[in-house]
Amino acid sequence: MTRKYQLGEFEETVLLIVAVQHGQAYGMSITNVIEAELGRSVNMSSVHTALYRLEEKGFVKSEMGGASDQRGGRRKRIFSITSTGKEALIEARDARQYLWGQMPDFVFDNKIQ
Repeated sequence: MTRKYQLGEFEETVLLIVAVQHGQAYGMSITNVIEAELGRSVNMSSVHTALYRLEEKGFVKSEMGGASDQRGGRRKRIFSITSTGKEALIEARDARQYLWGQMPDFVFDNKIQ
């Protein structure tokens, strides 16, 4: 199986959340999902680093949102997935499904210890 795109595990997670949040994703919203929904402790700087790497790869694009009183008048950077990002996620999903399909049945026949 030849892979066109390379996504690390954390990048894939962040990209999935950007896609799920459909044009409403920003650093804190992604961090909150990772912590609350996935039960994983993460700091905002690692989320931002992943977002900027994804943007450099062309998997996401960003634009500045409007200022809000809640943020002291500061604007937030909103991220959305690109068509290349969608292709990368599909490729990652297909690679995982292929590998799971290769798993011999006996591997999970016994209880996991």
